[in-house]
Amino acid sequence: MGSAKINPALDIPAEALAVLADISHEINASLNLDEVLARAAGLVKQLVDFEIFAVLLPAENVNELYVRFAIGHRPEVVEHWRIPIGDGIIGAVAATGQAIRVGDVTKDPRYLAAVEEVQSELAVPLIVRGRVIGVMDIESRQPDYFTPYQQAILMLVASRIGTAVENARLFENARKQAETLLLLNEIGREASATLHVEEVLRRAAELAKRLIDYQIFNIFLYDDAGFFRRSVSMKFGQHQQQEESAIPAHEGIVGAAVKLRQPIAVPDVSLDPRYRMSNPETRSELAVPMIFKGRVVGVMNLESPELNYFSPDHVQVLSILAAHLAVSIENARLYEQLAREESRMERDLNAARRIQGALLPRLPGSEFGLDIAARVVSSRELSGDLYDFLRYGPQDLAIAFGDVSGKGSAAALYGAVAVGTLRSLGSLKPRPASMLRAVNGFLGERLIEGRFMTLCFATWNRRSRRLRIANAGQEQPLLFHAGQCEKIPVVGFPLGIFDETSYDERNYVLAPGDVVTFYSDGIGDAQNSQGEFFGYRRVAQIVLENLGLSVDGLADRILEDVDKFCGSQHPVDDRTLVVLKVR
Repeated sequence: MGSAKINPALDIPAEALAVLADISHEINASLNLDEVLARAAGLVKQLVDFEIFAVLLPAENVNELYVRFAIGHRPEVVEHWRIPIGDGIIGAVAATGQAIRVGDVTKDPRYLAAVEEVQSELAVPLIVRGRVIGVMDIESRQPDYFTPYQQAILMLVASRIGTAVENARLFENARKQAETLLLLNEIGREASATLHVEEVLRRAAELAKRLIDYQIFNIFLYDDAGFFRRSVSMKFGQHQQQEESAIPAHEGIVGAAVKLRQPIAVPDVSLDPRYRMSNPETRSELAVPMIFKGRVVGVMNLESPELNYFSPDHVQVLSILAAHLAVSIENARLYEQLAREESRMERDLNAARRIQGALLPRLPGSEFGLDIAARVVSSRELSGDLYDFLRYGPQDLAIAFGDVSGKGSAAALYGAVAVGTLRSLGSLKPRPASMLRAVNGFLGERLIEGRFMTLCFATWNRRSRRLRIANAGQEQPLLFHAGQCEKIPVVGFPLGIFDETSYDERNYVLAPGDVVTFYSDGIGDAQNSQGEFFGYRRVAQIVLENLGLSVDGLADRILEDVDKFCGSQHPVDDRTLVVLKVR
């Protein structure tokens, strides 16, 4: 039986759907690839009772699959099997991206016998963004064991596992790079506590001396002009004054190692026409290319006054060192580049932070009959929260309070656009609900994928003491009135998601001493070490217990209590407040 198309209308029981939901939750709960695969295997077994299970992933730089996780396979299969993509049932799945179900593998010439007495096999691809990133394979000793229903289930499972596996692989690669950077940091610390390329090369030369008792050691790095230029030179373990030396990429023993992309050991340089004399005492030479992602970044070149000095063990040791050194060189170069970029970005962010601080709106004066306080505690250099005040003559004031999705500079820029939009649309003294519809329309015409904002908009008239308010997904403000502090029940969809959206509007006539508190989700959603949320009730209680404070004192007290609640940890989200009290 070969590959089979699955009926998309195939009924899936609620129990199976529940397990599928568990799979999505469980496998995405970890970025450890082995944990992800182990959890996936356990959950798959709840849906398809397999005997033999394996997940195979592509090997780096070769067109083969290797076994990354297995149940029921022999250790030698797990450790040593490599399946060329296109070979066998598993290789065919990897090549075509199509699931294959075989009822009797003895009649299928593609089957590669990894386990004795296997009768049936089901293999499905792990696909992420249209690309096969692995194969999940299950086998049974019973013929015709796997059904079309099980194939459909496994394909659904694979669609969820694929993303988790890809994320875990990316994390694993990042972790490996981090470990390499730690090693580089150790080498640099022993040398001169730096991560500069020159220090890395010097440290490599010193390490090589511990491994091989050479006479002369040179490291040549490839430059953009097509030459290998000497970067480090040592003789009998001592650093030598570097002389200008450049070798064309195709010349000498160094050039031959580059061309062949493999070490070259010359037992007697006098008999090798490729040798270019640089030291009359040299009798044997070893050149080892340093290769990073298929590109030669440099060459280690060792010379000895003894004939036939460099043994196969020397070649092996230097090849390992060269592989590590190639990564270290690239990481050190990247470090230097990132350091320059980071310094530039830090300057830019500092300037942006100063500009954002300078652009915070000026608080309205007492002419509107309100005492007003505003606070912003950013979780990053730039805040994605915003507030603004629009003045309409001596009696009317508008208050805007919002939050942009995401954090950092992109959120801050989007917020600046939003404030500009508010000011341009708010010049005609709109009602709150009308303002939200207008801003939503503006953002909808300039849709940015993954970006939206929440916004609460209110207007205040001093003469009538009337507060009108509408909300687009922002935390519901708190109103202290008639001895109680409660949420203002206004809700609505965030701005910039749906083209046509209407918003409710409420209005209140306030009395002297009434308090309105706008606060961001960075306050309400702040958590303590037990995972408890600060919540609106705590904010309301603070207001009730501190009515005698000024609005500035009340705003500071709220932020202080949030900070204590979280154990003085750095905020994970921006914390922003605007407090109004009727005079």
